[in-house]
Amino acid sequence: MDWQQLSKEQQTVAKVLQHAIDRKELAHAYLLEGPAGTGKHETAMLVTQTLFCEQPTDLGPCLTCRNCRRIASGNHPDVIWVVPEEGAASIKKEQIAYLMKEFAYHSVESGRKVFIIEQAEKMTAQAENSLLKFIEEPHSGTLALLITERIHQLLDTIISRCQVLSFVPLSDHAIIRRMTEEGLPQPLLKPAVALTHDYEEAARLSRTEWFAEARSQVLQLLKGLCKSTEAAQLYIYEKFAPNFDDNQKMTVGLDLMLYWYRDLLSLHLNRREEVVYEDQMDRLKEQMLSFSSDQAVQAMSLILDARKQLDAHVNGVSVMERLVIRLGGIR
Repeated sequence: MDWQQLSKEQQTVAKVLQHAIDRKELAHAYLLEGPAGTGKHETAMLVTQTLFCEQPTDLGPCLTCRNCRRIASGNHPDVIWVVPEEGAASIKKEQIAYLMKEFAYHSVESGRKVFIIEQAEKMTAQAENSLLKFIEEPHSGTLALLITERIHQLLDTIISRCQVLSFVPLSDHAIIRRMTEEGLPQPLLKPAVALTHDYEEAARLSRTEWFAEARSQVLQLLKGLCKSTEAAQLYIYEKFAPNFDDNQKMTVGLDLMLYWYRDLLSLHLNRREEVVYEDQMDRLKEQMLSFSSDQAVQAMSLILDARKQLDAHVNGVSVMERLVIRLGGIR
């Protein structure tokens, strides 16, 4: 991440931090709070690399100099990351004590030290109290960056000693852009984001073989339904049901079907940018010729009814059987 990208995704956060860095007026402690997947970790990394970079650019740290590389790998002597130890549910007092001991020494190389506490809400009460003493009387050249998804679980006294920077949820467009930059499979991006509206969940889903297969099978089911109800029902028994073997997975399948008919409606309304199945545009346009906007709305209503049945714990295969029959009867 660079400052330009951060400005697009978290404009207020970027403005505050860039202004403080440019004017050399950074606060001694910042609390980065907000939902998962909004760039808090990346922002802490960006700020830290910006402060230590040997060859900064207009966009931010170069990412290639010795300092940038050591910070990225967690090996810079003046940058300490604190996270719950492997297998532990909390950040313990001893970890904060170690942090305080390290920062009692002068910086090794630059006259500046940075410590970053991830999942700060997982500090024990004793750890928070130890940290409080530390940030109440900060050492010169020391910067604290605390990261949390649950600010309400932190002591009010900790919050009051920090400058709070709130991260807003990413837009679907921003999530898709970030996933594209990471090289995730393009056909899976829009369906995954439509299902989750969350970067981390959408990225996780896009990396699973199951989701790729699920999308493929939904498209095959819809193709069979265009031929005959019987063909679609046979596909449900032979292919679809074994892969969608619980109601949670079946719900995903219904949502993926819903997006198909919503895409047909979007094309009727000349809203091509809203289409989820972009790689299926030829099929969508072909079906649109014989499937009106009213029929698309009717199909979507039937799928939403099927979702309600799943929520009521009706057997998933039975739900799909009835749905296919009803979709095949749309005239």
